[in-house]
Amino acid sequence: MAMIKGHPLKGAFVDFINDINGSTLFSYVEKVEKGDPIRFYENGKEWYKGERFYFKDRDGDRVIAGLGSVRTIQSASSGRFADVESQWDAFMDRSSIHNPYDIYGTGPVAFGGFSFDPMRSQGEEWSRFAPSFFYVPELMMTMYGGEMYVTVNMVCEDVDSSPLFDRIEERKHAILSDMKHPSEKEAVLMELRAGNTAAWKKSVQAAVDKIKADAELKKVVLARKVTAVFDGTVSSDRVLRRLDEGQPDSFVFSMEAMDSCFLGASPERLVKKRSQTVLTTCLAGSTARGATEQEDAELAEELLHDDKNRIEHDYVVQMIRQEMQSMCRSVTVPDAPVVMKVRDIQHLYTPVVGEANEEDSILRFVETLHPTPALGGLPGEKALGVIRDLEEMDRGFYAAPVGWMDYRKNGEFAVAIRSGLIVQNEAFLYAGCGVVPDSNPETELDETNMKLRPMLRAIGGGNE
Repeated sequence: MAMIKGHPLKGAFVDFINDINGSTLFSYVEKVEKGDPIRFYENGKEWYKGERFYFKDRDGDRVIAGLGSVRTIQSASSGRFADVESQWDAFMDRSSIHNPYDIYGTGPVAFGGFSFDPMRSQGEEWSRFAPSFFYVPELMMTMYGGEMYVTVNMVCEDVDSSPLFDRIEERKHAILSDMKHPSEKEAVLMELRAGNTAAWKKSVQAAVDKIKADAELKKVVLARKVTAVFDGTVSSDRVLRRLDEGQPDSFVFSMEAMDSCFLGASPERLVKKRSQTVLTTCLAGSTARGATEQEDAELAEELLHDDKNRIEHDYVVQMIRQEMQSMCRSVTVPDAPVVMKVRDIQHLYTPVVGEANEEDSILRFVETLHPTPALGGLPGEKALGVIRDLEEMDRGFYAAPVGWMDYRKNGEFAVAIRSGLIVQNEAFLYAGCGVVPDSNPETELDETNMKLRPMLRAIGGGNE
């Protein structure tokens, strides 16, 4: 305890609580000698179960794991993006931040996301999540460039908050000192409910018919849900670790809300903002991986020259270019896509880079870009109307923005595909496909099955 009370910031904290008037955030960042963000996440379960998050970027440059919640930000209003921004700004206005490191993803961070379509009636499985749901962790580990940083956040009300500093420091030391991989019993998969695939294929054909009958409607993305039922509570920690180890080229994320956990391994970035630089992704058009290097290369070459997939991809590029140009001083877009390869699938990929104002919030870009034609369709509002008519489920946070924003208006959001929701002994897995005029319902069903493989494998459902 003496070591904790002798913390170099303890004096600043005491001065801080003597001066505050009402609820105020005290936040500080420390560099630690060693650490493992996923074990930090796992070790925090004893104290913070139901309030944890994990986010690894696709390039492996940055990993963030958060424990606890000192502030939850929720919004169900029609202006939910602006509402979240306003709540976050108000919280930051009443804060004392001690961060000597110029490292994005350290200091106060809000982690969470927005549901795909707040106009959709909420499914029972998504009842723990508000349409806009973020929380600010009490403890957070950030890994960047091989270095580890820990952020401590505490909300203080008055001078009686003094013991809070010692309590959180004790907990931090306990979590950091026990970096063993905990073992959990694995639940056994009892049943996999694929849903009414015949009805789903009819929906795909109905979407094709609507596109052919409406010259303005170019593309509609339809998704389906598979439900896995287990003989006991599913270990979301075990599922997350499998995703983290098995999908090194994807964004890996996990977000808890009480007894529910939404997690996945997505290849798709929605947007990343660092100061004035904004990066987004066009990812649409896909094919399988080959059994050999030669077959894999042949499939990639076919994808690059396949008219259906190139048209689908170009729709996304056109929309994102237009939206980025409306928000940025300059925008750079390559002339042609390349192939991005992840474990189970190959995608057509085009990065888009823009230069914006440093004071612009990342949420401005999230609101403008979501949903992209890769996950909604084109034009957006008309495609959403078709989805509401034909999709007999609530997507919840599937295909929606999930990520983090910091106190300097920066952050990163992935598009939450290749994902699933775990609720006690059930796992709800989601996959979709882009429907265009020459789409074939059977082929689109096969594509969704291919896209379900990462989550099926992660929950222990085979498909190695």
